[in-house]
Order: sequence, then structure tokens, then C-alpha cells
Amino acid sequence: MLVAENITKRFAGVTALDKVCLEFPAGQVTAVIGENGAGKSTLMKILSGVYADYEGQIYFRGQPVRFASIRDAQACGIAIIHQELNLVPYLSIAENLFLGRELTTDWGLLDQKQMRRKTQELLTRLKLDVPPDTLVGELKVGQQQVVEIAKALLEESEVIIMDEPTSAISESEVAVLFGLIRDLRREGKAVVYISHKLDELFTIADRYVVLRDGHSIESGPMAGMTPDDIIRKMVGRDITIIRQQAGKTCGEPVVTVRDLCLRHPTRPNENQLKNLSFSVGRGEIVGLFGLMGAGRTELLETLFGLHHGRASGRVWVEGKETFFTAPIGAIKAGLGLVPEDRKRDGLVLGLDVQTNISLADLGNVEKTGLLNRVKEALLARKYITDLRIKTPSEKQEARNLSGGNQQKIVLGKWLATNPRLLMLDEPTRGIDINAKNEIYKLMLQLADAGMGILVASSELPEILAVSDRVLVLSEGRLTAEFSAAEATENAILKAAIPSTI
Repeated sequence: MLVAENITKRFAGVTALDKVCLEFPAGQVTAVIGENGAGKSTLMKILSGVYADYEGQIYFRGQPVRFASIRDAQACGIAIIHQELNLVPYLSIAENLFLGRELTTDWGLLDQKQMRRKTQELLTRLKLDVPPDTLVGELKVGQQQVVEIAKALLEESEVIIMDEPTSAISESEVAVLFGLIRDLRREGKAVVYISHKLDELFTIADRYVVLRDGHSIESGPMAGMTPDDIIRKMVGRDITIIRQQAGKTCGEPVVTVRDLCLRHPTRPNENQLKNLSFSVGRGEIVGLFGLMGAGRTELLETLFGLHHGRASGRVWVEGKETFFTAPIGAIKAGLGLVPEDRKRDGLVLGLDVQTNISLADLGNVEKTGLLNRVKEALLARKYITDLRIKTPSEKQEARNLSGGNQQKIVLGKWLATNPRLLMLDEPTRGIDINAKNEIYKLMLQLADAGMGILVASSELPEILAVSDRVLVLSEGRLTAEFSAAEATENAILKAAIPSTI
């Protein structure tokens, strides 16, 4: 269905792809695997018309094609679900779906009724129970990801490229997506699937192709492959997954929380967080687990001073009672927050790596109100080296780096502030197993050095791998607490499921 021959793409002196050759057959799901920075997303953007400037040739159904825009690729029958959300928050779901391809009446006016009807059909198919007129900005990240999927399914495309489509959606939404993929396969569509979740690849993929450091390495059937085989092909070596050691002794509390509540933003008689009490010790990693909508992100944001007008309760930082009315107070007290959505909340994508790393620590890179560029560059180079950020220089724009390297920039930004408590919201979302392992190793090193860490994740294996203790949230309440020795997947999931289900 789709063939790429000798595709080469360069960015500011960096070769992202070098003579890549791949093919995607009709009626099959092809998994594209590789580490962050291997070139997967760059290749997909070329195939879908995002990047028009490249060397090499693309063939669609045997005919040479060259797309000058996404619209050209869509007209040819190629759709993409991007890894990073590309939605307009102030438009409705229906308006986002039909943006640039609006339906009109015979009078040349927008056919709002028809667009809402088609949107509702897609939302029903994807089991997203929200009205088509809902503003995208009011949706959770997982719901926005479902809207991205709906955008790609709106037109009857022949090739559907899915770049980390499950990175922010719940297990039930994943099951719905996999059902749709199977339908597309039966209809003879070519599905290109990128995911760092190996269990998904073995569930849904027929074939694999490997990219490593911008080169196409090999391809073949998934049948007979093992997770270790896939990892070796991705990184060219064996990887030992870092895990927390049980029975570690932790220090005095860095942060203590008592009776923390957060009122709902639109339903004032309802609380999103309900009388939460817990602590995080010096040198302790506390895992925070909950299903979609349990309140994990809201808890971290509230501690960071983002919802002061709706929050109540008591907070102590190293024995001193305080309550933050804005993030600047939390930062000064020694808190750092790596947010769930690095693109929207963690980075300024148009600025370079150096500027992004220094943003939260300007006091240490300025003198008499002026930035000291030498200090700023030294700070950036330190974290580029320590975190092994793959970038040609500290002057590279953040938008041009892979998702995993962008995440490392956000980590570097907060580590530069020397936090007492580092809060991590889905720290390994959308990054490969090797980069995950590096982040796990970093977390353990930081904890060993005395830093308190509160990590929220929807991936149970991740929570079990790094945590000294596990807190479970369900519908805004803490329903269970487990030591590392007590924590099991079954026990955690049982506590996470709302009692009304």
C-alpha cells in the first residue's frame, strides 16, 4: 500500500533519517519500533505530509507521490494520529474534527447539524460519552487523545498512521481502539502503529520494522518474536530493567499533607479531592496510582499551588506549615512538578534547550537583573550531559527533539532548582524502554541522595518498579496504602476501582 525508499531528512545539521526504506502492506498492522530519537515520528510526518522537504521517494499503491501538505496526504488517503495533541482548545469537538474540511449547505453556510451528527457517530463508535459541542479545552488529556483518533477516522483513509495513540487513554479506551484497528485490518487498510508499550505490539501487530539512529535496520513478522528480541533490535543490546530494592529506610517527612480537598471547578458542591492525608519522606519514592479521573494530576497540581482558590487543607514542608497560592511559592519552598503534558505545560517549544532548562532557576543564572549567558550555558550543558539529552547543542529548539529528549529537558529544568520534593506526573509517557530505564535509574539516584519523590503513573509495572510505598486514589479519595513488599497488581487494582462499579 505504502512504500518509503531512501528517505533522508536533516534538521539544522542533524540527520534524523538516513536512506530509510520501509513498506506497509494492505490489510496488516505494521509496528514501527525504535528508541526515542530513532526517527519514527519524523518519518511518519513525512509520510503524512507534515514535512515536505526531504530526499527519497514515497510510493502509494505503486505510484510515486510527494505531499506538499497534510491536506495532500489526506486527499490521497493517508491519515495520522499524532503523538502530541494537535487540537484547538477553544473550539468544540465537532469544530476540531472538521477544521479545514468543513461541511457546507447549498447556501454556502456551515452545515452545523450535519457536522454534529457525524461527530456524534464517531464519538459513539469510540465510546466517548461527551456532547459534540463540548470545548476540547474542557476535556481530560485521555479524552482529547480519543478526539485525535476520531479526527483520523473521519475520512475513509487507506493508510492510518498511529503515533503513540494509547499514551494517554484508559484501558477501556485502548480496548475500543484495538477493536477499531481489527475492523480496519479486515477492511484491507494499512495500519502503521508506533508504541513503546510492548504488550500492545504483541496484541495488535502483524509485522514489525525497526529504526535505529535514523536508519532502517530490519523488518519481519511479529509471530515468534519475544519482548527481549524486540528490545535488542531497538537498542542493539540487552537492557536490564532498573527496579527499587525492598526494605529501604527513608528519612523524616519532606512533605506532610492533612485533609486536602479540592472543589470541582464547575460543580461547587462536589469535591475532586476528598480529605487526602499522606506524607513523603526524605529519600522516599511514593507511587500514586489511580484510574482515569481518579485525581492524580489534580493532587500534584494542588500541592504545587495551581488551584489555590478551590483548595483547602494543611501542608507542611520539612516541618514548616505552609499553603501555596501560586507555583512560585512552591518552587521557593523546594517543590518541582514535571507535568503530564510536556508539550503544553512543561516546555516552551519555540525556545532552545538552554533557555528551557534555566527557566525555573533564573535567580542562579542572572546578575543585577541581567542573564549571565555563560552560567546559563554551563547549567544547560550539565543537564544535557547528566541526563544524556540527544541534541546537537544547547541552542537546538526543543520542538526539534524527540519526545523522550523533551521529557529529559523538563526533568533538567526542575533538577536545576535542587528541589526537596520532585513530583512526576506520567514521567515516562510516550518514551521508549531504554529512556524509561534511564529515568527510573535517575529517580533511584535522586532518592538515594535524599530527595523525596512523588510519582503519579497509570502504568502499574512502573509504580511497582520504583516505589517504596504506593498510594491508591479512587474518585478523589485515598483508598489504600501499600509498602513495596505488600504491593501487588491485583491489590492495587482492586483499591483503584470505584466501589459503585
